[in-house]
Amino acid sequence: MQVILITGASDGIGAEIARQLARQHGADLRLVLAARNVQALDAVAAQCESLGSRTLVVPTDVSVPAQCQQLVTTAVAHFGQLDALINNAGVSAQALFSDVKTEDLAWYEDLMRINLWGSVWCTHAALPHLKATRGRLVAVSSLAGLVGVPGRTAYSASKFAMTGFFEALRAELVVSGVSVTTAYPGVVATQIRYRGWNAQGRPAGSSGLKEDKAMSVEACAALIVQGMHRREREVVMSAQGKIGRFLKLLAPGLVEKMAMAALKDEVKPH
Repeated sequence: MQVILITGASDGIGAEIARQLARQHGADLRLVLAARNVQALDAVAAQCESLGSRTLVVPTDVSVPAQCQQLVTTAVAHFGQLDALINNAGVSAQALFSDVKTEDLAWYEDLMRINLWGSVWCTHAALPHLKATRGRLVAVSSLAGLVGVPGRTAYSASKFAMTGFFEALRAELVVSGVSVTTAYPGVVATQIRYRGWNAQGRPAGSSGLKEDKAMSVEACAALIVQGMHRREREVVMSAQGKIGRFLKLLAPGLVEKMAMAALKDEVKPH
């Protein structure tokens, strides 16, 4: 038996990870599903249970530290152990920094509380239990956490911070046997950018990125699950992402042009 906790499990990548894990492990799997949308969580839980896995739904807002602690406490109290934590909860944002008014800048901090601090708080609560099982940590970052993307200053900042935190933590945990896998999805065919925040910190309702070559959510989730099982250090998902990462050291100006080319014309700086 293994117990895996997934944040942001109500939709998109998190929900698909849950389904794929249930499909792979069936009755040997205990899934703890966390997010704010209880109705959506229940639907994902039902899908996973139809595949043979047992589930526990825990409504959680990861921007609240006490709820992160309670999430892990509830999971361990219910299933007796914790073998993996997948920090997937996150919010996207698309806004040119110069378009954000001073009175609206507070949402930058709100975004950081979800994307960075939510994963930090959940990880801190889970770590003693993961050490006991020599378990796995997964952090779902973004290519925007490797290469700064214009129009996504807030999002890139939160994902760069997430990348740095888990890179340092990985080194700290070597002797404990707990692996840390950081995943860097690019553009994935989910609704995260449509629900992401605009310059006023409200749902944008549209994506500022070109999505004609978006990776399917199934393919993205499969790479994350594979990386976790193999205890890989990092999962960079696209050829463009891998090339861009190394070109950043050799030709940073070219990488900036590549990042700009990924934006729709109407959201580019002018």
